[in-house]
Amino acid sequence: MITVTLAAAPAAAVAQDRTTTTATTATDPTEPLPLERLFDNRAVSDDAHPGDADFDGAGNSLSSQDLRAAGWEPGRLLGLDSAALRWPHTGPGEPDNVRADGQQVRVSGSGNAVSLLVAGTSSGGPGGDVTGSGTVHYSDGSTSGYTLSAPDWRGGPLATKAVALPHVNTRSGGQLGEKAKLYAVTVPVREGRSVRSVTLPRDPGPDGDLHVFAASVRRAESSWTGSWTTSSAGYTAVGPWVDQTLRLVVHTSAGGSHTRVKLANTFASGPVQIGHASVVVQREGATGRGKPVPLHFGGRDGVLLPAGGHAVSDPVGFQVPPDSNLLVSIHLPGRVETAPVHSEARQHSYVSASGSGDRTGDTEGAAFTGSLEVWPFLTGVDVQGGPGSVVAFGDSITDGVRSTPDANLRWPDVLARRLRAQQEVPRYGVLNQGISANRVVSDRYPGDGVSDDAGGVSALHRLERDVLGQTNAHTVVVFEGINDVRWGSTPEEVIAGLKEVARRAHERGLRVVGATLTPCEGYQDCFPEVDAKRNAVNAFVRDSKGAFDAVLDFDAVVRDPARPQRMLPAYDSGDHLHPGDTGYKAMGESVELSKLVP
Repeated sequence: MITVTLAAAPAAAVAQDRTTTTATTATDPTEPLPLERLFDNRAVSDDAHPGDADFDGAGNSLSSQDLRAAGWEPGRLLGLDSAALRWPHTGPGEPDNVRADGQQVRVSGSGNAVSLLVAGTSSGGPGGDVTGSGTVHYSDGSTSGYTLSAPDWRGGPLATKAVALPHVNTRSGGQLGEKAKLYAVTVPVREGRSVRSVTLPRDPGPDGDLHVFAASVRRAESSWTGSWTTSSAGYTAVGPWVDQTLRLVVHTSAGGSHTRVKLANTFASGPVQIGHASVVVQREGATGRGKPVPLHFGGRDGVLLPAGGHAVSDPVGFQVPPDSNLLVSIHLPGRVETAPVHSEARQHSYVSASGSGDRTGDTEGAAFTGSLEVWPFLTGVDVQGGPGSVVAFGDSITDGVRSTPDANLRWPDVLARRLRAQQEVPRYGVLNQGISANRVVSDRYPGDGVSDDAGGVSALHRLERDVLGQTNAHTVVVFEGINDVRWGSTPEEVIAGLKEVARRAHERGLRVVGATLTPCEGYQDCFPEVDAKRNAVNAFVRDSKGAFDAVLDFDAVVRDPARPQRMLPAYDSGDHLHPGDTGYKAMGESVELSKLVP
């Protein structure tokens, strides 16, 4: 259970307290204060009064109107990378963030990370990351150090932002037509220890400031197991959907007596309203096996998903069978023209007709006259109990491209069935976080804006959301890099990226299993120089000098012994890059299950 203390003192009291507490908390570790009592900077202005705030020391600020348009209203609780962060409950021109300078912040609870909503500023214009070191204090008196980097609010990357706003307000009253960004960043904590407070980094110097808007402990959810997930791979034009219901088909790995679902508005610039949602086991098509069970969010029928945010439904008593299809229905009461999607679902889902209203309670599928080949908004299904999860982190070969649609024959599906059929190791849930066309070190989709490219941001940029923030994850299988070497990256760049993925996962206590890249000779751009780069990456994976805890040699499993740069014909889907069903089965069956156990 997490307790995040949020002060409700009026702005005047906050300003008065700040003059006496900021200096003392830097030197007195016994007196942590709620973050709001330490606010000493005004980042947000009303468009009509931009001079009331000065975020960066040069008279620039965030637009209150832009924040509200994104669904980031004062006091709203935001789900960001599986952490709950509350946007400051202050009005335009009031103190709403603290410039880090050794303050000790009261943030308590047990979990796997401390999450902070941050941004860096530079008075000289857009700059680079602002970095500093701080300390986590635990209830037992122990401490641990951390390094915090806050990307610049104007110059930082779009791929990792929590939200991007369309304008920067200026002191003169004009607006700059450039993106203003805020970031959710996590720092590790020691497993099993209760956090008491966090000491923020010291002032980085005259060239920049590190600003903190919110902080909380991201709780460890040992009583839940992730049964199904998918990655938000892009933000595309859809429908438009107007007062319609989506009925999405997903396939479970683990089962349980209670469930909850995760909805996300990743990459969005504006909020989306979810009217109602439900879940039921699929009988056939869009028809359920009995009456759908309603889902609630904080006790309410629906939920507003702000730009970049996610929501988790309340637990509901509903028996989820393992290795089965669920129908998760989502009613969209408004007009939805764009949505975060996973494009390579390999699964047919359904949508009701325009204006058909809330059909989440329908048992029969007659109202669902349209079909979908993507998964919009829905990113996870958890079940209560179980031993936790293994994350399969990769590209199209993990995504199951070229496998038979609606058959659930991806290699992670095969692995999940094997885990359920044995008793020697924990029967983990398997979470598929593969994205077709994804890369380790560079973004396909830039992370912002409407695009028909759904290849996702890079593995490095999505690691926090798609691996570290997943429910009760113990192990990650990293199987990615073939797209990098096909599209211009050097082996050294890919290896550096894989090392960074492994380092960050280890830092959060995960076991990291590397997988070798499979051959692709015969594919249109898989030239001999690509195979040479692939072999260089594979040499590292096989002997990573401790970067990986174990290795899955998928290359050895699927290659043709007579021509190792090419896939064995029996395993080839026909395009020479992606395995077919038989190849995926061989990969899933080759996994030595003991290698997955931390």
